[in-house]
Amino acid sequence: MSTLTRILVSSCLLGHPVRYHGRSASCESEAAAFLERWHAEGRIVPVCPEVAGGLPTPRPPAEIEGASGGDAVWLQRARVIDDTGVDVSTAFIDGARHALALARRHGVRLAVLKEDSPSCGSTSTYDGSFTGRKVQEAGVAAAWLRRHGIEVFSEHTLAEADARLRAIDERR
Repeated sequence: MSTLTRILVSSCLLGHPVRYHGRSASCESEAAAFLERWHAEGRIVPVCPEVAGGLPTPRPPAEIEGASGGDAVWLQRARVIDDTGVDVSTAFIDGARHALALARRHGVRLAVLKEDSPSCGSTSTYDGSFTGRKVQEAGVAAAWLRRHGIEVFSEHTLAEADARLRAIDERR
């Protein structure tokens, strides 16, 4: 085995205060253990697509309109709107492009992103109504990474991500 597989991880899951409200995201102890081990192994490539796309911290919360997901944003069938009514789609798209470029630069094949985020949600995002309702749709960055061959996991599926990392490393 020459080098270990690198993994793109949402910065907020690593304790960086980059979420819309200016705080980080906490992980359960089991999840934190995976992240700590990956960090010690030198695998982690941190990213916050929203900040990379030019959005400030803190910032108004944003959701993908019309109960649509990130793919709909890429197809220009939906927009990402913040709770003040401002269209922030361009920042989300720019951030997703940055995340993919970073992944490619570091040979990343897997990503662990913050679930429910309009950018990073791997299987769920909020429905655009700002009422707390969720839909089973990926966020803008998660959809873009998947479209380009990156396997995307959430903080709730770290054991599966770790198994994939090990399997990839064994084949090297």
